[in-house]
Amino acid sequence: MSLPNIEYQDKLRNYVLQMRPVFKPNALFSDETENYVTPMEPDPGDTVTIRFRGWKDNIDAVYFISGSMRLAMSYEKTEGNFDYFKIRLVMEKETIHYFFEVHAGKIRCFYNKRGVSKDLQDYYAFTIAPGFHTPDWAKGAVMYQIYVDRFYNGDPTNDVENREYYYIGDYAQKVTDWKKNPAFMGVREFYGGDLQGVMEKLDYLQDLGVDVIYFNPIFVSPSNHKYDIQDYDYVDPHYGKIVNDGGTILGEGDILNAHASKYIQRVTDKANLESSNTYFVQLVEEIHRRGMKIILDGVFNHCGSFNKWLDRERIYERQQGYEPGAYISADSPYRSFFKFNNEHDWPYNPFYDGWWGHDTLPKLYYEQSPKLYDYIMEIGRKWVSPPFNADGWRLDVAADLGFSNEYNHKFWKEFRKNVKEANPNAIILAEHYGDPGFWLRGDEWDTVMNYDAFMEPLTWFFTGMEKHSDEYRGDLLGNAEAFTGAMSHHMSNFLAPSLQTAMNELSNHDHSRFLTRTNHKVGRVANLGYEAASENVDVAVMREAVVMQMTWPGAPTIYYGDEAGVCGFTDPDNRRTYPWGEENQELIAFHKDMIQIHKKYPVLIHGSLKFLEHGHNMISYGRFSAEEQVVVAFNNDKESHKISISVWQVNVPLHAEMERVMLTDAEGYTTESAIYPVETGEVEIELPGTSAIVLYRKTV
Repeated sequence: MSLPNIEYQDKLRNYVLQMRPVFKPNALFSDETENYVTPMEPDPGDTVTIRFRGWKDNIDAVYFISGSMRLAMSYEKTEGNFDYFKIRLVMEKETIHYFFEVHAGKIRCFYNKRGVSKDLQDYYAFTIAPGFHTPDWAKGAVMYQIYVDRFYNGDPTNDVENREYYYIGDYAQKVTDWKKNPAFMGVREFYGGDLQGVMEKLDYLQDLGVDVIYFNPIFVSPSNHKYDIQDYDYVDPHYGKIVNDGGTILGEGDILNAHASKYIQRVTDKANLESSNTYFVQLVEEIHRRGMKIILDGVFNHCGSFNKWLDRERIYERQQGYEPGAYISADSPYRSFFKFNNEHDWPYNPFYDGWWGHDTLPKLYYEQSPKLYDYIMEIGRKWVSPPFNADGWRLDVAADLGFSNEYNHKFWKEFRKNVKEANPNAIILAEHYGDPGFWLRGDEWDTVMNYDAFMEPLTWFFTGMEKHSDEYRGDLLGNAEAFTGAMSHHMSNFLAPSLQTAMNELSNHDHSRFLTRTNHKVGRVANLGYEAASENVDVAVMREAVVMQMTWPGAPTIYYGDEAGVCGFTDPDNRRTYPWGEENQELIAFHKDMIQIHKKYPVLIHGSLKFLEHGHNMISYGRFSAEEQVVVAFNNDKESHKISISVWQVNVPLHAEMERVMLTDAEGYTTESAIYPVETGEVEIELPGTSAIVLYRKTV
């Protein structure tokens, strides 16, 4: 028997190694979208296929790792330039966390939500929560936030009157000049916007491309922001319909709201309250008839000092049909709703806990009151059920509810059950700053207002400004490394169904207007003045941000008036009125065109996301599936730059063409088509100063 030819075997091994393609770590990819997890939102008992992608003939083995389980994935197919591996698992009730281990020759690496890593980083593991579903209508939906008092006055008969009541150091004020800037402490000044005004502008919203209207609070309240709710059961007649008017305003010098008979009649008379609820039903019916949805603002952490359960202002004290408030009487049926710190000071006990110490915002004490708990659960069900049929809740300061973290999670688990039983297709969307992952595990919130993984990184990159305009940081302006790092880190705290429904805003009622941030002025209206908010703003930067907003995973949400060029520092200056008749029509047209692009290509709703080339002031990424590819690139510099983008990473063939569907720069924008050739997987683009480009390709 002859011995093996060792020299020949060595030559053969070296030949094989030379023929192996150079390892391409940028080809490795998986995520939690339906492109790589099928079904994306499984139920317990479902069989799920999980996929992993690598460069063709480039990988020896891929292992699926979850806890103590390490399973070899099987080869599934070769498609284009990529090999795909898969594993099939039957889901149980428990959430699973997983990542991948890749072997290629002597190379061994891991892959998780942040991409390729040399060392294991199980913090960034992929996650599937069986039984967790978010409404399909909310995935990628174009939302529009309306601060009702400042949008449009459709019914002057329900306007708040001068001296109608007294609140936080001054009388209620009726503003007669729609263009007046909001007063610095103007919580009790009213411009007259109402639900009829929204009804009359539905054609405008539909033409803009809006899918969902999100209302700031609309329930009975003494302020224009209405986060100090007086009655959770009724729409404020000042927003709805006043059918029984009468009484008198407060006399000059009289600050006792027990004498405010006009206000008392307007907000306690059941005819006014019921007619306002009825009008809301009509509005929702019309919104639904147009194929749109509606989200209400739920303020359940605290209420207001005017609230009928407390009645500090003695508005309900002598009204028929109302029981005494907890401020009025120690025997009030609502005494347990609040945490009183002096148990011997009735009648008129002012010693109760206020949220952040504000006595106008009494903290609700669920832990000691099953009755309060049941009441709010009923409110949660009521407004998403017939006849009101709202399509979900935005939850104000949701992480603050309760007096302990343990109770907070218990409450939101039960709230989810109640709302979803009443309306399985309703969304539960929370306001939250910081890591929302503890609430996004499939059994509490659906998603959040997306600050950490959208508004903040985007704002720093495009403007160098903090979201309140309180700080400018030149080191973050155009810093692509900081942007991609922040985005990938914070996005890892979301499950895919939460990310696809996240409310992606550039501005809202709590922060400066995005257009104002483009002028790099640090401060607030109190020290800079109103005019500074619109000085030296850069609409081209705003257009860049809108391109990202409309091409990023999630629900792009427009704060009323942003599309029309409204400016303003942080609240209350960000609550200026919509400028009817004086809109920036070009900016509105741009929003319409970008919304059409967002809706035209399904890959922008459900597609995977991958960062591509980036550098100082330069970012590019792809949204892709097997059927469609979109590549988006930004040049936030004032000078033009050429960029070469490796589009092969997002399933574009090595030799192909991509169509330009949007280009915006300092001079304006165009949707005129242009063809960009792809050579050896790269596309070269000359990007003008302050520009963004959107390229599209569909697999034939």
